[in-house]
Amino acid sequence: MFWVTQGVLSFLATASFGILFNAPKKTLFHCGLVGAIGWLIYYSLLKHGMDAVLASFAGSFVIAIVAHMLARRFKMPMIIFSVAGIIPLVPGGMAYNAMRHVVENEYLESIQYAAKAFIITGAIVMGLVFAEVFMQFIFNIIRKRKAKALQNEI
Repeated sequence: MFWVTQGVLSFLATASFGILFNAPKKTLFHCGLVGAIGWLIYYSLLKHGMDAVLASFAGSFVIAIVAHMLARRFKMPMIIFSVAGIIPLVPGGMAYNAMRHVVENEYLESIQYAAKAFIITGAIVMGLVFAEVFMQFIFNIIRKRKAKALQNEI
């Protein structure tokens, strides 16, 4: 039951951010789905003992792959799905704690939170970039096979 709650709440949060980002109405469900999938990947990896950095990387990688597939299906830019989809993964709580500790003059703890938030943010970006490279590699293979099949027909 807890997994269902996690999925539904991440879906609602992501779809709500899709509204804030002016995503087309017909894509809001799919934006929410992308975010829920990414969050459930992240959350399940955390529960199985993986570090938050690697779990964030994996979640954002899956988000970008699914966003690519939906962008092709709906003939829309991938960013519509991926920007709203990564919202649940953003380490806002850690950034908040870093700033809170700065205000409380606890600089060593602040640096720890800020460094962790920075590393997780980098992992999210790297997941998006690696997925883009992976999808371009796959699309190039598909294009080459189609071109070769067309040559063989002639």
